[in-house]
Amino acid sequence: MSDFDRRRFLNTSAQVVTAAALTAAARFSGAAAGDPLSVAVIGPGGMGTNHLRLLAARKDVRVAYVCDVDANRAAAAAKLVEQNGGQAKPVKDLRQVLDDKSVAAVWIATTDHWHTTAALLALDAGKHVYVEKPVSHNVREGRLLVEAARRTGRVVQVGMQSRSTPHVREAIEALRAGEIGEVLVAKAWNSQLRSGIGRQQPSQPPSTLDFDLWLGPAPLRPYQSNLLPGVWRWWYDFGAGDMGNDGVHDIDIARWGLGVTRQPDSVAALGSKFFFDDDQQFPDTQYCVFEWDDAPAGKKRQLIFEQRIWSPYFQEGYENGNAFYGTKGMLVLGKNGGWQIIGRKNAPGRKASGQTNLPAHHQNFLDAIRSGGQTNADAEVGHLSASLAHLGNIACRVSRTLHVDAAAEQIRGDDEANRLLRRTYREGHWAAPRGV
Repeated sequence: MSDFDRRRFLNTSAQVVTAAALTAAARFSGAAAGDPLSVAVIGPGGMGTNHLRLLAARKDVRVAYVCDVDANRAAAAAKLVEQNGGQAKPVKDLRQVLDDKSVAAVWIATTDHWHTTAALLALDAGKHVYVEKPVSHNVREGRLLVEAARRTGRVVQVGMQSRSTPHVREAIEALRAGEIGEVLVAKAWNSQLRSGIGRQQPSQPPSTLDFDLWLGPAPLRPYQSNLLPGVWRWWYDFGAGDMGNDGVHDIDIARWGLGVTRQPDSVAALGSKFFFDDDQQFPDTQYCVFEWDDAPAGKKRQLIFEQRIWSPYFQEGYENGNAFYGTKGMLVLGKNGGWQIIGRKNAPGRKASGQTNLPAHHQNFLDAIRSGGQTNADAEVGHLSASLAHLGNIACRVSRTLHVDAAAEQIRGDDEANRLLRRTYREGHWAAPRGV
């Protein structure tokens, strides 16, 4: 074969391989090769608006739908897309999004009680799913999501963006490299100043809100003004408290740094309302301890979570943060700020700075869709970290230590606590998960 023929053969082969890869990626993503990915944002308020701003500005993504049960929010979201040169259809029922086969992926930034239920429906409709934290409303839902992701083969990314944040990833690499020795204990904290939600009586919902659709598969109850927006996270039926809201980010980093990849063996916790006199149902003050008996490398590990959401000060220099305690030193980290190693006798060591990187987390999700690869915060990662928030909240509610069968994801010898691993759904509702 001449040099010319050899070059022509190699160029042709490379083109064939590239075309095949693009075709495979297009098949996996549901888009034609090179076309923008058609996506929808379900729940474009609060954090959903942050997602929408980033997505609307991208050239490789087309926001086809914005979905919200409040007509005003849906209209505002559609206007935001229009301001960025796009055109998104505002709808209030997520089934309209899932029925459109051209939509390849959805961002779910709804209330917690819709996270898994909407994600399961989306996966079964063939969509790739970016779902906000906590990935589930309860432990059983999280396991159902893991199983659905495996069954459907679709990509799942959980909104724990620290997993894609460079300085956090660098800190975890330092731990893995043994820079502070063997890490036996990790701490996560959530110390910030929240506002109360007051006390309210049932009333008529705003005319722009479809409250029945907002309730979805949750048990029926009357509307009252301190249920939404945002404040739903303080109610048992709709949220997971601040431990499952902000706390789960730092719990996830702590679990990641410890290297534990299963449910804990025991959970001891105390927590209740110390400060707020209002309708909130979750604790404003918590101290939770999780232990693993033989992980990793046959050694015990401990994770501590502290919460005081009435704090006008920072702990260890960070409003929300982590500390890792090793046999040769300590590493203190703020996902918004940076990290530093502290050695023997408090000698200052290596450090770095940085901020949480949401665009990087989006990019990781989109790359996985196009390549068929793995996300940094897949369904199992999200489930295990959310489970710690759920188990900590359960231990606070029953006021006793939980002994966990990690493989079965059950609590040994405690029927009351076991019931709280699941929830009651509205009978016959179309969004209630199967297998609960």
